[in-house]
Amino acid sequence: MVRSRPASQMTGTTNHRAADSTPQDHPIVPFRLTLAEPVVEQIIVQREELGLVLSREVEAALRTVPRHLFAPGVPLEQAYANHSIVTKRTERGSPLSSVSAPWVQAMMLGQLQVAPGQRVLEIGGGYNAALLRELVGPEGSVSTLDIDPEIADRALSCLTTAGYRDVRVLCADGEFGAAEYGPFDRIIVTVGTWGIPPAWVEQLAEGGRLVVPLWIKGLCQSWALERHGRCLVGRDRIGCGFVPMQGVGKYRSQSIPLHGGQASLWVGDQQADATALGEALSTPRVEAWSGVTVRKGEIELFGGLGLWLARLPEFCLLSAKQDAVDRGLVSPASPMASPALLDRDSSLAYRAKLRPLDAGKTIRELGAYAHGPHAAEVAERFVDQIRIWDRDHRHGPGPRLTVHPAGTPDGDLPAGLVIDRRHTRIVVSWPDHAE
Repeated sequence: MVRSRPASQMTGTTNHRAADSTPQDHPIVPFRLTLAEPVVEQIIVQREELGLVLSREVEAALRTVPRHLFAPGVPLEQAYANHSIVTKRTERGSPLSSVSAPWVQAMMLGQLQVAPGQRVLEIGGGYNAALLRELVGPEGSVSTLDIDPEIADRALSCLTTAGYRDVRVLCADGEFGAAEYGPFDRIIVTVGTWGIPPAWVEQLAEGGRLVVPLWIKGLCQSWALERHGRCLVGRDRIGCGFVPMQGVGKYRSQSIPLHGGQASLWVGDQQADATALGEALSTPRVEAWSGVTVRKGEIELFGGLGLWLARLPEFCLLSAKQDAVDRGLVSPASPMASPALLDRDSSLAYRAKLRPLDAGKTIRELGAYAHGPHAAEVAERFVDQIRIWDRDHRHGPGPRLTVHPAGTPDGDLPAGLVIDRRHTRIVVSWPDHAE
């Protein structure tokens, strides 16, 4: 099913919103701007800490679009906070749809590099579509789609209320894009996906840019990819987390529960002995420290470290419930998902919480915790990889990601970690690395 709101031409406005949107003298306006301003300033500081700049165009869009109108019923303070807002959940309580945190949207729009007059396709959106409408200007166009009729209807309602009546809203499976409105100069995906459908490549103009939260070996990162013929190429990436894609492109990731479900292990295609590993967590912890330190503001580097570890066949991800962390069963860098390495189905090492080396905790050391009969061995192997990453890749250009059509011969692929998906062969390569 495809449903669309026909695009209409808007005139007489400078910010591309309809003339009957919230009047600027409405009491909500100064209050809204007061709440939005600290978040924008926070995003500017966050990007500066990472050596990045928030473009004036994205900054203006964040200040212009009334975010609260895309989260009806949510208190204003929450609507303008710098975190995501879940707008729909499954019966079990898992998020199905959300308004992403402003800092994530700013980062992805920075990756997208939208210019006035461009045609943009967004897969899964609402508020972000309004930001895009501000960026493309009166000569550009924005199409946004979602597979869920309820979510598409809400996006249309919110966009209309906010005055963005010329954004085309479609109810369709994002796997197939929107060919009738392409080709697109830019495509942005705001749901997590395990692959790149052919439609996204075919509907992207040559030299156009696709920004997509892509799952690679259990790690989700937003990649900015440019089309070169039948392939996509990119280096620009940021760590992120998104609700998974639904429809044909849906992927079910399986984890192994450990220690009565207090922790779990994503192992990909590996075979693992859940009983032995669960018992291993009850054994005394072994620590290993790498001598590699990080300063405040360098958190984004860990995405590169995770990908470096992901190329190893024994790579996995450890997750834990907060109760397990509080009781000291495990102490991972992140309870959500910390890089880990398996050893002979009975031992496990994972990235430890950073160890502060100074009173102000501004300098901290990377290390590993390990459990099981081979704990010392696997812990040392883990920190050795941290040292290699630090020596050869931490300050370099970072990994390169290329996306090739399925069936591309191995000899035509660059050297690196090859991940085969239904439609594509994805390669993560590390140039000039020495092991």
